[in-house]
Amino acid sequence: MEKTTFRTFLGFVLVVLLSRICVCNASGIDVCCLKSIKDSLHDPFNNLDTWDFSNATEGFICKFRGVSCWHADENKVLSITLSGFGLIGEFPRGIRNCTSLTSLDLSANNLYGTIPSDISVILKYDTILDLSYNTFSGYIPPDIANCAYLNVLKLDNNNLEGEIPRRIGYLPRLNTFSVANNYLTGPVPSFVSEQITAESFANNPELCGKPLKGCEDSWIWKHIDRDSFIKAFVIGGVFFFTLVLVLCLFKFPTKAINKIVSLDIWKLRKKEHLTSGSEEELSSQHKILKLEKFVTRMSFTELENATSDFCEDHLVGNGMLGKVYKATLPNGWTLAIKKLNDWENLENEFVSEITTLGGLRHRNLLPLIGFCADKQQRLLVYKYMSNGSLDEWLHSNEDKAKILDFPLRAKIALGIAKGLAWLHHGYELHVTHGSISTRCILLDQNFEPKISNFWEAKFWSKNDSALSWSLFPVAEYSGLGSYKQDIYCFGIVLLELVTGKEPHELTSSRNLFDHSPCLLDADEDLLGKGADNLILQFLELACNCVKFFPNERPTMLEVYDMLKNISQGRRDWIQKIPLSTDISSKYD
Repeated sequence: MEKTTFRTFLGFVLVVLLSRICVCNASGIDVCCLKSIKDSLHDPFNNLDTWDFSNATEGFICKFRGVSCWHADENKVLSITLSGFGLIGEFPRGIRNCTSLTSLDLSANNLYGTIPSDISVILKYDTILDLSYNTFSGYIPPDIANCAYLNVLKLDNNNLEGEIPRRIGYLPRLNTFSVANNYLTGPVPSFVSEQITAESFANNPELCGKPLKGCEDSWIWKHIDRDSFIKAFVIGGVFFFTLVLVLCLFKFPTKAINKIVSLDIWKLRKKEHLTSGSEEELSSQHKILKLEKFVTRMSFTELENATSDFCEDHLVGNGMLGKVYKATLPNGWTLAIKKLNDWENLENEFVSEITTLGGLRHRNLLPLIGFCADKQQRLLVYKYMSNGSLDEWLHSNEDKAKILDFPLRAKIALGIAKGLAWLHHGYELHVTHGSISTRCILLDQNFEPKISNFWEAKFWSKNDSALSWSLFPVAEYSGLGSYKQDIYCFGIVLLELVTGKEPHELTSSRNLFDHSPCLLDADEDLLGKGADNLILQFLELACNCVKFFPNERPTMLEVYDMLKNISQGRRDWIQKIPLSTDISSKYD
């Protein structure tokens, strides 16, 4: 009896231990999942530093930045949100080990390569998948249509090509879908949800079908295989041409020979005319064809109509290269169109802006939507920024400047620094801007800064070798001065934010370069509101950026880290930032 009782007790203990082991293994899989993600991605901004795997307590991964768990005391990942972390690498396949994951957001990073062909196996129960604003290429895998639980699928602003898999339209729960700003072709699938509009497919010129333009397929394509029809058409055409030629030679040999000779002479003259034409014009046409690989080429007539023939009522700015107009397209999109001065030769600046900004995507860079090259007209089309330039807010109107309180200015400074740090350190090529100023910092409706004006930017090869494509403004990697010039210019922007003074005031009068910074240098409207110590730290950082000797200035990554550390712990500032509607109503 005692032996039976002991065996029963021992069996119970073993069952309990085994169940604990199973639980530990299950939660351990999620830990392995996150560890593999961190190991497979390059993290230049150290955003994954909080992912410390030395802790072994239950639920420790729930404190990781960007990770949410089902329960705070259980290592079971619910969602992963790594948007804007500046991560570099291919899609982290280790995510498949997060077996309870329901939401994945990897947007606004620098992920490249293809989307996994077995994506539905990796993300079995995902309801949200956001891979937008990366550099993914290749085709959208048809297997993505097997992710039956998807409610949100965002693949916009990548380099995807080919057709959209038709079966994606059959996903019953999908109500948010976007593939805008890619290179997709073919017909748009029919979707179950009516919430998916034309904006979801914008800037894919080769897409067609509802809700876009019609595909113009005749009935024959629906009933006959395309390849077979094309082969038959070619064979039939060759046969018909041969038959006509034989008849002409047999019945009317003289006329036929004269026609053939005349045709050869016409071709020869045409060839001579082309070769004797302007080499510069041919070179320009060749450049334009290359530029179409970066952004969409747009119709001059369409842009002209959207601005009422570029009338003054649509004018919103006047820059060094030309005037900027606000345009509203028939689909409701609001764009900013920069019309380059036609009395200047700005071809190099035009090409540089497209080949630089057109190939870069980051949340703190101004999105370049398209361009237009029509005879002598050169137009650049951007996403419209409703709050204009930072220079206007700081210097054009005293009331506007007062609205920019220090928390909002700190947010703007941090965004600019993040964008520049990504250009200098985070991109697969290094980029220097060359002319950072408050005039080229634009603000969206949420006062998120966007860096513009890349016509003086340069690409720098990591391995000291020049890039093969001559359109890129490539420079030698040893040019440290260009990086330090950006940092100097950013220091001036930082000083403008803190002091409220214009650049010429900072460099001409009692300037900040000859003494240690103090609160007397700061804008008096910012002082006495609980942030004086932080303002002083901003001034000190700005003075480090504008030091006379370039090698004494910090790197842009160090600047970003310092700004982030200064702003840490002040998330309450975000609540104080006014909405664009609250501000714009005062100046309409």
